[in-house]
Amino acid sequence: MDVKDFYYDLPEELIAQDPLEKRDNSRLMVLHRGSGEIEHKRFHDIIDYLNPGDCLVVNETKVIPARLLGEKEDTGAAVEILLLTQKSADTWECLVRPGKKLRPGARVSFGGGLLKAQIMEVAEEGNRIVRFEYDGIWEEILDQLGEMPLPPYITHKLNDKDRYQTVYAKNSGSAAAPTAGLHFTSELMDRIEAKGIKIARLTLHVGLGTFRPVKVEKIEEHHMHSEYYEISQEACDIINETRKNGGRVVSVGTTSTRTLETVGTAQGLNRSETDNVLRPASGWTNIFIYPGYEFKVVDSLITNFHLPESTLIMLVSALYDRESVLAAYAEAVKERYRFFSFGDAMYIE
Repeated sequence: MDVKDFYYDLPEELIAQDPLEKRDNSRLMVLHRGSGEIEHKRFHDIIDYLNPGDCLVVNETKVIPARLLGEKEDTGAAVEILLLTQKSADTWECLVRPGKKLRPGARVSFGGGLLKAQIMEVAEEGNRIVRFEYDGIWEEILDQLGEMPLPPYITHKLNDKDRYQTVYAKNSGSAAAPTAGLHFTSELMDRIEAKGIKIARLTLHVGLGTFRPVKVEKIEEHHMHSEYYEISQEACDIINETRKNGGRVVSVGTTSTRTLETVGTAQGLNRSETDNVLRPASGWTNIFIYPGYEFKVVDSLITNFHLPESTLIMLVSALYDRESVLAAYAEAVKERYRFFSFGDAMYIE
């Protein structure tokens, strides 16, 4: 399949630059795969499409304020370091700007010396291995000095860091938010559970590779980035019980989906055979889901509207057919939906 098969025309003014005041007041497009019908709702209406006995699978990852602005100790030149993957207690793989000023041996200071760093080596794709030096607690220093690493298409400053976190975020490690979950409020989660829908919680730490464009013409030649995931016995028990009893596994976001499908594929699950069970697992996934993929675990998906020609719109097109997804996107443009991370949501029933 060609990358251009997943293109759609998006007016720039429909890219949401700021989160709504009320999380669950965003719009919700509901796609009914059986009838092809499209409904236009508000996100808090999602509860009407979830049934007792279903389970909602959420990603508990927490975004760290991974963007650090500092200066080179020898020249005072302004530099930016973006934390990607923690290698050891004080060592991270980072994206740096400008790269030519930050060669191995270079030293950087942040916050007037509250935090210091040394460039240790050049890693893959020009990233750097960086060792940090500080007195105190790393998380507190990072919270004081770091900024949220917003996607490149968001140009407005985020005044409240919590708006780029889900209300159930727990496990620190992401460089980007699992944005489908941003629409949930604590009250809505309580109402969903009170209706008899179980919540299964897993973790996938989202990397900046999620924004990396597909640079090959044939999507089968694209190499996905790797991201770390964990799914517990408790989460597996909830999902297995749901499948056994005929309920639906409703995945919140592409990150939850990639985790479930990675584990389901590795463990040989079949969505139509409910007596085979999901078992706890952790590791790194580079699963690439595009049309033709057979889903092993996920029945339904809550997701945002994704970039043209991105791996995420390809994943959505694997769950529902490409033509229907692109028709829904055209409808969203026509109806002036808000797109991308701070935008509106879609539910594929």
